[in-house]
Amino acid sequence: MKLLASLTSPFVRKVRIVLAEKKIEYDLEQENPWSSDTKVSQYNPLGKVPALELDDGSTLYDSRVIVDYLDTVTPVSRLMPDTTRQRIMVKRWEALADGVSEAAATIFLERKRSKSQQSPDWIRRQYDKIHAGLKAMSEDLGEKGFCTGESYNLADIATGCTLFYLDFRFPDVSWREPYANLGKLAEKLAKRQSFIDTAPPQS
Repeated sequence: MKLLASLTSPFVRKVRIVLAEKKIEYDLEQENPWSSDTKVSQYNPLGKVPALELDDGSTLYDSRVIVDYLDTVTPVSRLMPDTTRQRIMVKRWEALADGVSEAAATIFLERKRSKSQQSPDWIRRQYDKIHAGLKAMSEDLGEKGFCTGESYNLADIATGCTLFYLDFRFPDVSWREPYANLGKLAEKLAKRQSFIDTAPPQS
């Protein structure tokens, strides 16, 4: 397997953590999808990372599709429940976390445009999504040890990647103080080797 990746992407990080938790070997090829000479579109027609090339040459794209596939490759460290109801709740968490990451990434890209081209209303709308998403996460988590109960799964991986992406790109979003339970979860996730090994470069 070969993973096309940007090391700062929360979606790529989610896939890398799943690969680590599942103990699946793969080759990592770093790509900047915004570069003029990027090869990403050869693997994903949408020009986005992550994209996963399988051993038979076929490709998978969109992090949700990739992690679903990876959980079936080996029974090691199953990250998705077997029952439909529980599985749907994990995917709901993943959708919420990914939505917050998408809103944050949208702000990051919008701010790369010249000041005259930026839309303050558009940026504010994305911030509203982030804050609404964090509130929903905190309410859903409650006093549970992990997102869907007392066991670690894909919901926690997706949520952790989102929370740490906010730390990385948006230090102005102070989510730990209003949402202490999310902070407690993040502290727990930060100690896992898979999260340690996939932290984005700080330079």
